[in-house]
Amino acid sequence: MKKLSSLFILILLLNITNIMAQNKANILVLIHSDNGGTYEMAKELAKGIESENNATAIIKQVKDSQNPKLKSIPVATVDELPTYDGIAFGSPVYFGNISTGMSEFLSKTVNLWTSHSLEGMPATVFMSAGSGAGKELALQSFWNSLAVHGMVLVSNGIRGYEGMNKSIPQGNTVLGTTTMASLKDVERPTKDERQLAQLQGRNFAKVTSALKGTLHKQEIAVSENPKNLFNQTLKEKNIILPQVPKPAGNYKPFVRSGNLVFINQVALKDGKIFNPGKLGAEVNEQQVKDATKVTMLNVLSVLNEAVGGDLSKVKQCVQLTGIFNTKDDYTNHAGLMNTASDLTVEVFGEKGKHARATLGASSIPVNSSVEIQAIFEVE
Repeated sequence: MKKLSSLFILILLLNITNIMAQNKANILVLIHSDNGGTYEMAKELAKGIESENNATAIIKQVKDSQNPKLKSIPVATVDELPTYDGIAFGSPVYFGNISTGMSEFLSKTVNLWTSHSLEGMPATVFMSAGSGAGKELALQSFWNSLAVHGMVLVSNGIRGYEGMNKSIPQGNTVLGTTTMASLKDVERPTKDERQLAQLQGRNFAKVTSALKGTLHKQEIAVSENPKNLFNQTLKEKNIILPQVPKPAGNYKPFVRSGNLVFINQVALKDGKIFNPGKLGAEVNEQQVKDATKVTMLNVLSVLNEAVGGDLSKVKQCVQLTGIFNTKDDYTNHAGLMNTASDLTVEVFGEKGKHARATLGASSIPVNSSVEIQAIFEVE
């Protein structure tokens, strides 16, 4: 009887946990960042959003960035905005205004405006303000654009002011937090600026959670389907998946065991091995890196087949192992494998970050310069 009671309690707790997870507000932290200042504030805001376990935060940017700090952040599409319960917008200050990148993104939301798709959705703003001059003007310009959409604007007020170090310039405003990125008197964002961002995120999550379910979301764009959104992202990044390479023996391109998919691939392109040979003899480092990208694209193509053409079902890249055809004294295997890791993160964002192993081999089948073994967790 005691065992049955314990089992019943366990099932009840699991059900309660699932219900609580489903009731969490889903908040987008949407940024444009030049040198990483806005991104640093976004991470603090996300911490605050998730601090009381009533909301989840996902950070995305409005356009691709070549900055190493930012290149792995996924890019948002305009059509996905109405799928969230709230949006926190972040941007650098450009001459008392929002950045060009953010302005260009918002200029594409005309269809959302005409269909009232964002009306009633909570919004908050934060910025990286350089010297601090013009920050209130820039924040107000943000508010103006969001007010036109009918969004519920959540200000920061004087929240957190009492505990601030007032001997140095700080980025606090009632409209939204900022960091004075160009002032190098202390590390930026400062400890207090980070704390203010966390407080803003925590307050925004409370408001968004309270309003969750009250907003009538318009039926717009078939691209709201996660599969379509993912395919659109690949298209925007100019990532083209090749045809699935056919097995050369009595084996399968992939094997699925439970929620794990196992894949092995070499640098096959258009039916031939791309840049074959041994590094330092027949091919150089750049050629091997190019072959590594070809190999990883083959891995992704096989993975796409494994999930029925819907890469949005990928929950995590668990492990990548790179095997390179090298001489015995070669040691820079990790530098070669970064090509595959960077591509995986570019495609999947945070879900693409993985454990990794690299090693050299005296030879690789079919004289490929690289082989990649991959494990993915999928739905």
